[in-house]
Amino acid sequence: MHAYRSHHCAQLRESDVGARVKLSGWIHRKRDHGGVLFVDLRDHYGLTQIVCRAGSAPLAALEHLRAESVVTVEGEVVSRGAEATNPNMATGAIEVVADGVTIQSAAEELPMPVAGEADYPEDIRLRYRYLDLRRDRLHANIVLRSQVISSIRRRMIDAGFTEFQTPILTASSPEGARDYLVPSRVHPGKFYALPQAPQMFKQLIMVAGFDRYFQIAPCFRDEDARADRSPGEFYQLDFEMSFVTQDDVFEAIEPVLAGVFQEFANGKSVTPAGQFPRIPYREAMLKYGSDKPDLRNPILISDVSGHFEGSGFGLFARIVGEGGVVRAIPAPGTAEKSRKFFDDMNEWARGEGHAGLGYITQKGGELGGPIAKNHGEEATRKLVEALGLGPDDGIFFAAGKEAQAARLAGAARTRVAEELALIADDSFQFCWIVDFPMYDYDEEAKKVDFSHNPFSMPQGGLEALESKDALDILAYQYDIVCNGVELSSGAIRNHRPDIMYKAFEIAGYTREEVDTNFAGMINAFKLGAPPHGGSAPGIDRIVMLLADEPNIREVILFPMNQKAEDLMMNAPGPVTAKQLRELNIRVVEPAGIAAKDPAKVVAPE
Repeated sequence: MHAYRSHHCAQLRESDVGARVKLSGWIHRKRDHGGVLFVDLRDHYGLTQIVCRAGSAPLAALEHLRAESVVTVEGEVVSRGAEATNPNMATGAIEVVADGVTIQSAAEELPMPVAGEADYPEDIRLRYRYLDLRRDRLHANIVLRSQVISSIRRRMIDAGFTEFQTPILTASSPEGARDYLVPSRVHPGKFYALPQAPQMFKQLIMVAGFDRYFQIAPCFRDEDARADRSPGEFYQLDFEMSFVTQDDVFEAIEPVLAGVFQEFANGKSVTPAGQFPRIPYREAMLKYGSDKPDLRNPILISDVSGHFEGSGFGLFARIVGEGGVVRAIPAPGTAEKSRKFFDDMNEWARGEGHAGLGYITQKGGELGGPIAKNHGEEATRKLVEALGLGPDDGIFFAAGKEAQAARLAGAARTRVAEELALIADDSFQFCWIVDFPMYDYDEEAKKVDFSHNPFSMPQGGLEALESKDALDILAYQYDIVCNGVELSSGAIRNHRPDIMYKAFEIAGYTREEVDTNFAGMINAFKLGAPPHGGSAPGIDRIVMLLADEPNIREVILFPMNQKAEDLMMNAPGPVTAKQLRELNIRVVEPAGIAAKDPAKVVAPE
């Protein structure tokens, strides 16, 4: 028999009754029933109940061991009997009567228990992540992640994509988020950067003549944590294709994403491949107040600015007269809601930094609220009719400058749907957001700048750049969204140097700056580049959705905390004076902070 196990802890069944077996694992739980000790033994695969009879050597060995000690147990498989079967365990019909135990590793007192799913402070969970990973839910999430990645890889290969690996040490980019820099020992004063994404490399792979590339790519960005993005590093399904239109990209990736979600949806419906709605950016901002709409939410926002021109409701009339907008957010079936529901929504909006959220109530067609009173009954009836509302549907209003009103309306749409339990949780609903503007106006810098990806192909090409107002130019840029979560951005790339120079010129870059900052790409494009495009759906976000987790750290093996610290490995941390001298680096503390480690202030030799 094997030194440690003949079976794993989820393997034994009634057909094994009478067999002599050996199992190894962690003590999950112990229960003393009148001198008989029951132990749930756990390994990666599951649990098996071990029975230690009164007066036996195994009972003497196990009764004083703490939970999470590692043991090897030998014994005979016996049936529990119908009355004692546990239907919630794969091995619930049997148990192992122990006649031999070897203690492999005795656990000390635990900083947090493993059995059960009680919530514990995040700093404890991250500092003892290896314990946290033993817990059922998190363990299952990480296994799911592996299975999802395997499924994606298989589907991409079946679709004709070839996997390549791009460099981890590369050059710093002037665009995007902050880089993580890596000093070079052999080139004093110079630095590599960890890639924010393989963007330029994957485009150069197309220039090199490969046709369909992908990889499960690590990406590194020095940015703050969010619920849907881990600080420091994340993974994405990076892919690129040559000689393709936007439609070709959609047709290639939809079967992969739909197939993966269908495989792991656990009974939820999934938007079929070929049926992902395509929503123009401006339409998304109007109807949903967001460029990552949750299509499970049935509420649609409407622009009702025209209804308030010259209205008796002076506030909205003035906003519209000054070029602002008024957006209406239906609140269906709120006749039985009290005035407090509407007032609480208004207070919520103020708490989010907005001026407020006006409203009109309806109960059996009877209008209520100050807006209805001042706007006038006839005008209000026309508004209700135009929105197609029923006699018991209320309305919330967001008013102000267009961007501000859209942001409030989008947040209110979500809030109202949550309060009224309108968002179904039994589906994964995908959509594409398309036709992003190529440029927007940077109010702070007082200049036109790229709104999305500077390397995207403008719709209309060079002619559009030369003849249209910059803010009217659209790009072949697209996002893929699922249940209100942006999975990726992508684009048909700008592969022509003349169009690229002009596109950057509009954003205030000289030809020389383009040649300097993007030398590798622009030089490659001058030597023959195919039309190409792609995208990069986030692996972490895909798994987060499939695992139904609200926070991305729950699907990452060893995540950092919100301050980009690894509490388990104590990173980032100081390095020695010798290491700094080798790299010709001197560390300068922020003003007012005294150095606690001499390595931090050592001068290079």
